Amino acid sequence: MAATPEELSVTYTEDGIDVVKELDKVVLSKGAWTTIIFRYQDWDRAKQTYGADKFTIRRYQKRGGEYMQKSKFNISSKDQAKGIIDALQKWTGE
Repeated sequence: MAATPEELSVTYTEDGIDVVKELDKVVLSKGAWTTIIFRYQDWDRAKQTYGADKFTIRRYQKRGGEYMQKSKFNISSKDQAKGIIDALQKWTGE
């Protein structure tokens, strides 16, 4: 497990292949509870290539000096991401 938010990642490697490849992340909040949004791609074994960009928001709790994932929300498509952006901009007046 990670000791700092910067060390947290969604990259997952299996048989030498990053089956989940992290492309970017933004730490939204730090502290005992940390929230991070990740941009990533999944490996498509059939096509032998990475799929479209995906997004996930993860919440971690720090206990005993280590962060443990407590919850996640996967944004299933760019259209859903745009819908979330539109709603947040409307609600925040931006």
